[in-house]
Amino acid sequence: MLPQWFVFNPRFLFLVTLLSVVLTPVALNYYVRVVTSDRRYTEPDGVPTQPVAIVFGAGLWEDGTPTPMLADRVQAAVDLYKISRINKILMTGDNSSKDYNEVKAMQEYAVEQGIPAEDITLDYAGFSTYESCYRAKEIFGVTRAVLVTQKYHLPRAVYTCRKMGVEAVGLGTPDWEKFENDSMRYYFLREVLAVLKALWFVHITRPKPTFLGPFEGIE
Repeated sequence: MLPQWFVFNPRFLFLVTLLSVVLTPVALNYYVRVVTSDRRYTEPDGVPTQPVAIVFGAGLWEDGTPTPMLADRVQAAVDLYKISRINKILMTGDNSSKDYNEVKAMQEYAVEQGIPAEDITLDYAGFSTYESCYRAKEIFGVTRAVLVTQKYHLPRAVYTCRKMGVEAVGLGTPDWEKFENDSMRYYFLREVLAVLKALWFVHITRPKPTFLGPFEGIE
């Protein structure tokens, strides 16, 4: 039998609750990083050959051009294409209004770098990492892919896509070493919470994406 102080001490219970609230997200984020560690790369030359790269949206400037983070992602996919690590590119992002079209801007950037337009497919309804992975499998028939995004986001992306049925590896683009620390601290903290949401989605609720639609296989 547990001592009475152990069971009913309010300070002890508060401490246990606080530690659980703090340590559980940390532990779950660490778990996602560990189980994807052997599937994440930082150099294009090290990435195994896959049929397609999935490039996740990362925002546009007011003039409709890619932000530096998004440009880095698209450039990394371009680099993979040019060294024959991939044959196709799936651009997935937000086109929720006619004035905001991430994937079109991504396509234009890649074409300017010499990628044939016919080798680029656009997913206009990739509103989140989860939705992008879901739609990649169900709408575009992707079963194997290289995921391209910043390193801080890559563990969640790889984990999510693999749980959604895509045999994914990932190429991580620079983040902390390139962007301001204040910005990266924000992205890092947001990512901690996003991982918890991703785990809830892939293991518990499995919600359908905002839009599905007819099959448009690209492999």
